[in-house]
Parts: sequence; structure tokens; C-alpha cells
Amino acid sequence: MDGAGNTDGAAPDGATDAAARDDERLRRWRLVLGGGEGAEGTGRELTGRDAAMDRTLAALYGGGKGGGGRQGRRSAGLGASAPSVARWLGDIRTYFPASVVQVVQRDAIDRLGLSALLLEPEMLEAVEADVHLVGTLLSLNRAMPESSRESARAVVRKVVDKLERKLASRTRSTLTGALDRSARVRRPRHRDIDWDRTIRANLKNYLPEHRTVVPERLVGHGRASRAVTKDVVLCIDQSGSMAASVVYASVFGAVLASMRSISTRLVVFDTSVVDLTEQLDDPVDVLFGTQLGGGTDINRALAYCQSRITRPAETVVVLISDLYEGGIRDEMLKRVAAMKSAGTQFVTLLALSDEGAPAYDREHAAALAALGAPAFACTPDHFPEVMAAAIEKRPLPIPVE
Repeated sequence: MDGAGNTDGAAPDGATDAAARDDERLRRWRLVLGGGEGAEGTGRELTGRDAAMDRTLAALYGGGKGGGGRQGRRSAGLGASAPSVARWLGDIRTYFPASVVQVVQRDAIDRLGLSALLLEPEMLEAVEADVHLVGTLLSLNRAMPESSRESARAVVRKVVDKLERKLASRTRSTLTGALDRSARVRRPRHRDIDWDRTIRANLKNYLPEHRTVVPERLVGHGRASRAVTKDVVLCIDQSGSMAASVVYASVFGAVLASMRSISTRLVVFDTSVVDLTEQLDDPVDVLFGTQLGGGTDINRALAYCQSRITRPAETVVVLISDLYEGGIRDEMLKRVAAMKSAGTQFVTLLALSDEGAPAYDREHAAALAALGAPAFACTPDHFPEVMAAAIEKRPLPIPVE
């Protein structure tokens, strides 16, 4: 035994751990370098699962046709058939977590031009569904053969249901609170009094000798009403760059339409305008009613929305667009000014997605801001707060860039 209590000839525990770390480091470097000739200077050959992972990545990122690596490295390819791509999609789902799978799928669509193969049912059944894939499918909607349509709807349904479960509860609770607060009454019943607001409103009537506040007026909320209290118009730009926003806006539209106190209208536009309000009970129908791509005529879309407003002071118009206007700019701005003058709350979202800062027309955004309608990007998680502020007619919570 040595001084540390180890049997002669046995490696200390620390040395064993260090050797294991070194071996794992070499393994990772070997995977990074790919499966070229020999061991790439690492002394480590790829075998078993590691070799299979490398072949899967080589099909997309290799140096062969369509690949992005150096010549001689990872030279493979996905081939032109849908079955081979479907098998490859199954492989990446086997070896990598869902977040990585989605990134690799998007790379495959962009780098290897696989959009056409998404029309194949066997490939649609193999993909890891996400918002970006739904956007790609919607852009291919008009070219989709009937044999693929059912599979495509199943993919879209899977994503929409997941988003609705995530977003619906918080949206309803946030907006229900905003609707209740916006329905304040001057003579509330005792159990409808908002005591915090009542005390703050009557602090000037504090009587020190009695250590109490004598309220001159009570602040409270009206009873929940079955009647429609607010009208919301979602006006969505369906140009190709807005794909993710269209998906999220359609889900939110369905959630808002399910709320009894809100009357919701959903309008999509490019150079033409389509009212999809009748499909709002099913956001999948809404999405397949869109046609991603084409030009943009915001002025025409706002003209349609403006013509459908019957209660300006109780209406919120949400324009979701990157503001690249192909129509009449001055007319667009005049319509926004007219709606605001009539008491309509006007919200401009440059994007409704998690994709980060979008590209947008800064001149048009500045012009809208000058009218008191600032334009900003909004994540789906932040959207309920924006809508609550608009309903209550208070300043919008604009995210800090």
C-alpha cells in the first residue's frame, strides 16, 4: 500500500478521472473533425454510435454535393428521394435532442433545398414539428398535392395545439383582469369595491385624530358581463418574412375569439385582403387559409379593417407587419391617424415571434410613432401584457431593445 492507501500498481482515483476526461475530450474533437481518413490526429477512431452520428451530420454538413464542410470530409448527401430524407430525419431524432433537431432541419431545408420534399407524406411523418416548419409548409400550401395535405395538417395541428396549451391560460387570465378593470363603476356594490384603489384615491381625506380615511368616492369593478365589451381586430401581414408571426397570431386569434367579452376579427393581407374571422374556431383552418409570400398593401388592409369598426372607442386594432409598404404610404398614415382620432387603440407589432429583432421599414415605423402608435417587436409571452394595456387604454409596455 502507498501513502494514500492505494494498492501498488493501481492508478489513483484522480488519475482515472483525468484519463476519462481526456478520453471524452478526444471523442468530442473527433466528432467535430468528422470521419475522414485515419483518426484526424486524435488517435481516436469513430465507432458504433459515434460513427452513426457522424454519418448523419455528414449528410448535411459534409464536403460533398450540397454539403458545407471541406472537401474530403464528411462527403455524403441526403439524396433526392423522400424515403432517404425520412430515414435521415429519424436518425437525427435518435441522436440529438429536439432543440438541435429543429436547427438541423431548418439547415437542411435552406442548404439542400428540401422544400419540395416536405410535400411527401413519408417525410412529413418523420419531421420534428415546430413553428418554422409550419411556416415552410404554409408557404408550400398552394403547391401541396392532396396526398400530402392530411399529413401536413397533422403536423400543423401538433404545433398549434402545443402553442395553444402554452399561451391560452395566461392570455385569458391577463385579459379577463384587464376587461374587469376597464369596466370600473362609480357606485360599486360592497363586495366589488377595490379597496387599494379606493384608499389611494382618498388619501387627501385622511383624519389623523381618527387614524382613518373618509372616502369621498368608491372605486370598484362592474360585475362580469356576458355582453361584448371590447372589439379586437388582428390585421396580419402574410408576406413570406412574417411566417412565424402568422402562426402565433392565428393561435392568439383563436384564444381571443374564445373569450365571451371580446369580439375578434382576423384579417390577413398581402396585395389583397382576406377576412378569416369565420375560421377562428380552428386556428389550423386559419393557417391553411393564408398564402405566405407575395407583396404588401398595408393601406388596403387598414381600409378594410377601418370599414368594419362600429365602436371606435371600444376597439383595439393590432397591425402585425414589418411595414414594408407596397401601397400608398400617405393614405396608410392618414388611416391610422383617423382611427386614433376616433378613439381606437392602435398597436403596431413588427413581429410576433421569438426570432429576435426583425428587419423592418424604419421610416414607416418612425412615422407611426409620430402619430402616437409606436411600432415594436413582441414575443408571444409578452403579447398578453400588450393587449391588456391596450384594452385598459394605458401606455403600452414596449420591450427595451
